Amino acid sequence: MTMQDSGNSFSPQVLTETVMQSFAGTSDSRLKEIISSLVRHLHGFVREIEPTLVEWQEGIDFLTEVGQKCNAVRQEFVLLSDVLGISMLVETINDLDSPGATDSTVLGPFHMTESPVRKLGESIDMLGSGTPLLVTGSVRAVTGTPIPYATVDVWQCNEQGFYDVQQPDLQPAGNGRGLFTADRQGRFWFFTVTPSHYPIPTDGPVGKLLSATNRHPFRPGHIHLIAHAGGFRELTTHVFVPDSPYLDSDAVFAVKESLVGEFARATDEEASQFEVEIESPVARVQLVLSPEYENDSGTRIGAV
Repeated sequence: MTMQDSGNSFSPQVLTETVMQSFAGTSDSRLKEIISSLVRHLHGFVREIEPTLVEWQEGIDFLTEVGQKCNAVRQEFVLLSDVLGISMLVETINDLDSPGATDSTVLGPFHMTESPVRKLGESIDMLGSGTPLLVTGSVRAVTGTPIPYATVDVWQCNEQGFYDVQQPDLQPAGNGRGLFTADRQGRFWFFTVTPSHYPIPTDGPVGKLLSATNRHPFRPGHIHLIAHAGGFRELTTHVFVPDSPYLDSDAVFAVKESLVGEFARATDEEASQFEVEIESPVARVQLVLSPEYENDSGTRIGAV
């Protein structure tokens, strides 16, 4: 007999309504909206799949294992959100409020350690392990006006596809990371190495989920960036290596065509300005920020 066939007056639907009613006194209207929707959709999910008690316990055990895998440098719940496409759904919904701004994408599970403050023009590659890649960019408003002294937080894996926190015995802490402050014209530049494609961590419950569903764990090569300036909405984004494998099948669904970068060769002007060889590799990045909204009135501020 299924749930729907039961003649018990304590029906699934009555239970759902009872649970939702228990939150009726929630004073925070947004919290009330969220918890009510959560209960409604979770109960609907359970009614749809009708899990056995064993399956329910397996689900609880899975989420417990996800939490136990989290630590100061590893966020398994973010990784789970990523592989289910939830992270990108949240980013995409919020992008609708930022017309004209650079597309955002996932934070990822490795922004769990503070980036060292670096000067413009420094290298975030502390190992000198490969061909230097010059990254040049600017931060501006949707109006085209440069945003002076914006901060740009960057982090990436190395040429072998590993972040510093994954190889503490091989990479010094802070390798592949840097916190830069743009100049008066909103410009920033630094050196690094071209990041490789790589697998997301598969040694935890999320890896088991991918294996059980026959999904690959790979991400295309990319550099993470967070741009921040007072009066503007913080931007979390990537620049993807244009010829990297897995651009069409990113394990966390984070590739947007607009974020596939311009990787080229240094022009004569760039070679002179940044003291590099002509035709050495350069990645050019443009970060466009939208003005922040006031919480109460909905009025945009920081529009320059």
